[in-house]
Amino acid sequence: MVEWITTDGLTSYEDALQFMEDRAAKIAAGEAEECIWLIEHPPLYTAGTSAKREDLTDPDRFPVYDTRRGGQYTYHGPGQRVVYVMLDVGKRGKDVRRFVEMLEEWVIATLGEFNLNGHIREGRVGVWIERPDRPKTITGKVAEDKIAAIGIRLRKWVSFHGISINVEPELEHFTGIVPCGITEYGVTSLVDLGLPVTMDDLDVALRRQFDEVFNQA
Repeated sequence: MVEWITTDGLTSYEDALQFMEDRAAKIAAGEAEECIWLIEHPPLYTAGTSAKREDLTDPDRFPVYDTRRGGQYTYHGPGQRVVYVMLDVGKRGKDVRRFVEMLEEWVIATLGEFNLNGHIREGRVGVWIERPDRPKTITGKVAEDKIAAIGIRLRKWVSFHGISINVEPELEHFTGIVPCGITEYGVTSLVDLGLPVTMDDLDVALRRQFDEVFNQA
């Protein structure tokens, strides 16, 4: 069984990290169920294990937290659904790459409920939306925007950290970093794409598609 928790309001990053570490330890010890935690954070930046300091272009804008999850710099803030996944990867095959692929499939399937086609790109972490309505990139490629970030950490084969999906965050807040170290592409959200999707709408889709992706594996 997976326990689903939804926390209203804004949760501090310190409190979230403490909760995840405590829960992951209990899962590893067989003392607690797996957990999916749906929250929002106040505006902040986090640095993954591959973060480059030069990609933090406005270091004094919001609090910056170093974290040992995978990936580079990300932004979290109101209007963005953060999905923390505390799951037993050991019991799910001990295949980290496949586990990350399942997280990607989960996000793409969830976006599909709103008639969006999400894409995974080689060398670019996260989920991307093609924007043929916009000018091509400086290298002549179809414009794309990032709509979701993925970054996890494992301890004793239990995952924590997870996914963030942009519902209606302040997109200008992303300008204080180079998101995931990528300068050629932008950032978007469900509302920015013209979809009147609420956080509750997204949560329903996330739960439905989690069952489809993870419980059918």
